[in-house]
Amino acid sequence: MSPPSSPQKKRFFLYPEPISAPPSPPRPERKSNPAFTGLVLVIATFLLEWSGLLRQYIWQNAGFGDLRKIRHLIESAEPRFDPTVFPLGEEARPDSSSEASDTTANGNGAAQSKTAAAKPGLAPLGQRHYTVADYRELYLSGEVTPLDVAHAILPFIRRDTSPPGLHSLGWHEVNVDLILAAARASTERYASGQSLGPLDGVPSVIKDEYDMTGYTTTLGSPNDYTGKKLEDGKIDAWNVRQMEAAGIVILGKVSMHEFGMDTSGNNILFGTTRNPYNANYYTGGSSGGSAYAVATGLVPIALGSDGGGSIRIPASYCSVFGLKTSHGRLSCKPGENHSNTCGVNGPLAADIRSLAAFYGVLSEAHPTTNYPLRSPFTPSPTADQILFHPSGSHSRKKLIGIPEAWFARADPSVQRLCRATIDRLVMHRGYTTVPIEIPFLHEGQIAHALTILTDAATLLPPSHPTERRYKDEFERLSPANRILLALGRTTPAADFLLAQKLRRVLMQHLAWLWSAAQHGPDMVIVTPVSACAGWPIANTDPSGGELKRGLSDGDRTLRTMEFVWMGNFCGVPALSVPSGYVKPGENKEGVAGDVAAAGDAGKVPVGLMAMGEWASEEALLRFGLDAEELMGPEDEGVQCRPECWVDVLRLAKERKGRA
Repeated sequence: MSPPSSPQKKRFFLYPEPISAPPSPPRPERKSNPAFTGLVLVIATFLLEWSGLLRQYIWQNAGFGDLRKIRHLIESAEPRFDPTVFPLGEEARPDSSSEASDTTANGNGAAQSKTAAAKPGLAPLGQRHYTVADYRELYLSGEVTPLDVAHAILPFIRRDTSPPGLHSLGWHEVNVDLILAAARASTERYASGQSLGPLDGVPSVIKDEYDMTGYTTTLGSPNDYTGKKLEDGKIDAWNVRQMEAAGIVILGKVSMHEFGMDTSGNNILFGTTRNPYNANYYTGGSSGGSAYAVATGLVPIALGSDGGGSIRIPASYCSVFGLKTSHGRLSCKPGENHSNTCGVNGPLAADIRSLAAFYGVLSEAHPTTNYPLRSPFTPSPTADQILFHPSGSHSRKKLIGIPEAWFARADPSVQRLCRATIDRLVMHRGYTTVPIEIPFLHEGQIAHALTILTDAATLLPPSHPTERRYKDEFERLSPANRILLALGRTTPAADFLLAQKLRRVLMQHLAWLWSAAQHGPDMVIVTPVSACAGWPIANTDPSGGELKRGLSDGDRTLRTMEFVWMGNFCGVPALSVPSGYVKPGENKEGVAGDVAAAGDAGKVPVGLMAMGEWASEEALLRFGLDAEELMGPEDEGVQCRPECWVDVLRLAKERKGRA
């Protein structure tokens, strides 16, 4: 390893020492793993759970033993089990004090600067998704109320009606009484001139991973993992409390891949949500319900989580924005993080300004965190403050780092769309590109997968338990997840430690890339979100296909996670940005079709990903704003509404007119 570069400014606690990693060996040929579905999946699950030799063979064939091949290169590194890096304090936000007062002192007059004004680069209102500012503007004018909006959405999402709502498969649970009570309270606040701010009355959803009073928490499984009541008699997660404090109307819990342990979004218990752009494709997972709710227009913002691309992959596959936050930035309290060394919470949204506004609310630090706490007299930052009045005083350098060899592992059409987005940023927003190298990409992905599966195997029901309660919990799990848990229990301690040694080496290399001696902390590392465009549903047979029995396809999973794993394993933030569409279908090698034209039916969305230095969420959002402003109406191929899109505000206006 090369010696450390010059010391970085002391802005962080637990920041990795900036050291470039040694060159990695040539990437080995990845061995093919069998894909299981239907009855074959059930039989394979039984054999894997009871045959240690078979588990060992599959574990080795999946590449988990490859870390032993680089042991001599990383054995001197100290293991790093947690990738959290804390900023030592919040830098001042220039020109923000007057704007903050404007958003709090005048009740309903809050937050009406750029966020509610005409937005450069966005398509006209009739051609794009609605934003939180659109809702806010109509609430302030009295054209519609939050209660009108709730009544307009409920028929689409309820499972307890006959027939069920058109989009109800995307929802796990809907508590009508709670939703209407929240919408009514927000309506009354607007009527009395006492709205809570820019997000008051805006509809949203939460993934079935967050505790909320009035709902069960199942993690997409048949088991009940609802948290215990706190001193105030509620079970609400910290992020849910922040949403409620901002006046957001939570329209229930949405579907997810069971335990968040794969990236398709397949769920054989509650039903699999189909991709809004092409029903023969998955939404992506595990936050597939969150992405679906945003893409269909039913909500402009949604809460998800991400342990291995679970926000960014469905955001990419459903053509919306998704922010994977820095590790530990958003608290999981009072519940537990079910992937505690890789998983984070984060927002999804239809547009970047809505994403920034939502992140501003969610980023209120939990009192127990080491992240800097805001003054109780300081309101959450608005989208304008995040995007146009950033923290700190230095001007941001617009630099894109491209790991060319890694980038080239995506399907050709995916590469073309993402490079087109980069080219627009260079031509129209003043960005410069620079080639960078990141070693141990194959080994790093293996280390992440090994770590997250081992995490899950220690947190979820044990195999062959002696207690009846755990035995019932385990036997109710889907066959695909029982296979993954079996592999997680196979990992030897020595291999787990090698993975954590590699985590430190990779974090140090990223710190070296972001050091002043190299490219500086403003550089964003850009790749596609996923190496493949979407995940097609191969067998839609309702009686015994993958939608009924489940699916285990390790090769496809690794392809979808080709780029996203690093953000989780190293704890850095990452943003998914819509970048266009490809034609549906794949060739015999599983390579996606060519770039789609604006009018093509069933086209499959593609996303670009930008990774930033630890705690650089605001800088990533500003990068996303630059990309979004180049998606104007003249370029309909970048982001458009799916055919199943619901015009919520039109329906709300019609309802108000009838009333």
